[in-house]
Amino acid sequence: MNLDYTTLTALRIHHPAWRLLNSPHAPLVASFLQHAFIAPNVRVMAAADLAEMLEDALYALNEGQAEKLFPKPALDYLNDWAAPDKGWLRKFYRPGSDEPQFDLTPATEKAIAWLGSLSERSFVGTESRLLTLFDLLKQMSEGSEADPARRIAELHKKRDEIDAEIGRVMSGDVALLDETALKDRFQQFMQLARELLTDFREVEQNFRLLDRRVRERIALWEGAKGALLEQIMGERDAIADSDQGRSFRAFWDFLMSSRRQEELSALLERVLALAPVAELKPDSRTRRVHYDWLEAGEHTLRTVAQLSQQLRRFLDDQAWLENRRIMDILHGIEAKALALRSAQPAGEVMRIPGLAAEIELPMERPLHTPASKPVLADIALQAGDEMLDAAALYTQVTVDRAQLARNIRQALQAQAQITLRELSAAHPLQQGLAELIAYLQLGSETYKTVVDESTTDIIRWETKTTDGAPVQKQARLPRVIFVK
Repeated sequence: MNLDYTTLTALRIHHPAWRLLNSPHAPLVASFLQHAFIAPNVRVMAAADLAEMLEDALYALNEGQAEKLFPKPALDYLNDWAAPDKGWLRKFYRPGSDEPQFDLTPATEKAIAWLGSLSERSFVGTESRLLTLFDLLKQMSEGSEADPARRIAELHKKRDEIDAEIGRVMSGDVALLDETALKDRFQQFMQLARELLTDFREVEQNFRLLDRRVRERIALWEGAKGALLEQIMGERDAIADSDQGRSFRAFWDFLMSSRRQEELSALLERVLALAPVAELKPDSRTRRVHYDWLEAGEHTLRTVAQLSQQLRRFLDDQAWLENRRIMDILHGIEAKALALRSAQPAGEVMRIPGLAAEIELPMERPLHTPASKPVLADIALQAGDEMLDAAALYTQVTVDRAQLARNIRQALQAQAQITLRELSAAHPLQQGLAELIAYLQLGSETYKTVVDESTTDIIRWETKTTDGAPVQKQARLPRVIFVK
């Protein structure tokens, strides 16, 4: 990577690891997350459990202080750390659960690992690293040699070296590693073992990015579904067939061998019993580090399986049609809003006359049969006979998509399906049209939805004029149904 001025400036602004290191709360964030996730090798933790741990940590830090160092509730800190402008935690919901979960992001783990590397080490080994580099070069050279004669010559050379070593041992000349060499190699082993655990979160993140790119291609596809399926299936199992996927599969196949696991257990027992290694006081979890690898690998495999399942569901015939339908609605709303904004002079007041004035946003969706006519759906905004400030229509608001998703999940836990109108009646819209659009986006991106063209629903909400007077507004659109 070329660390020029422009690249570093972009990293300083956008990279979560740099933002963490630059944060005044970095000591709290790094120490707590290292204790909660990295040290015990925890991949995911429920929000309630993590908040309870943080509450205890904050109480200990605030105790005895004239003024609280950290006055906010623990959950507020966690949500702040998971916000897009921080990106230090990943907040998500498991299928079938309405309780939020937290996990570290790869950037956070990198930042914490770098902070750990700043502490002074009483012993820094270099020989083992050189030997590792030399062995890697030999593996690449020998593994890429296609000439059988050269391969055979190299194997004969190895055999001669082994025969010579056998002869020396039989004659009583047994070469042993001294204490320094043992400590050097054990430190190298521990560093690689920790880095491997750290890599798993980045592997999962890369899988999610691969999945997102495939989904974006599906969502933005303009042609027929058959052509899309041909392209997607042409690179079937894009995640598993990527360099990331093949490397992970090779690692997993190696580690899943019962013979390898037994061999690793025996080697660890023997090495940890050596006096020079015991002097280094290794962490108690070192004895089962290969099982930590297994647990992390299983979590990664479950993530890949879940992504693949969601992708198959995303390509399902009904889901495909409804996703395209909702995307058409959204595109139509955006296009109409942009047209109105560009046509309205700045600072002017827009009048929507009539008791049932409408802004119609036509959305065209061709049916399956060629002879059928396009079906037009419209969303109509209605207000009383009053003056509306055009700028108020486009005032930016913040919509809590996580809360809207919880509303949908909780409703579907109690019943098999619910309409968008019923959902908005149970949870009245607080941000009006912006919240309604957010529900439609969730229906196209996250949940399975059905659009009933034959039925029109009217969704109402209350807002206020610039002088604070209440006003009723409503949107008319085809019935949108969220289903399990």
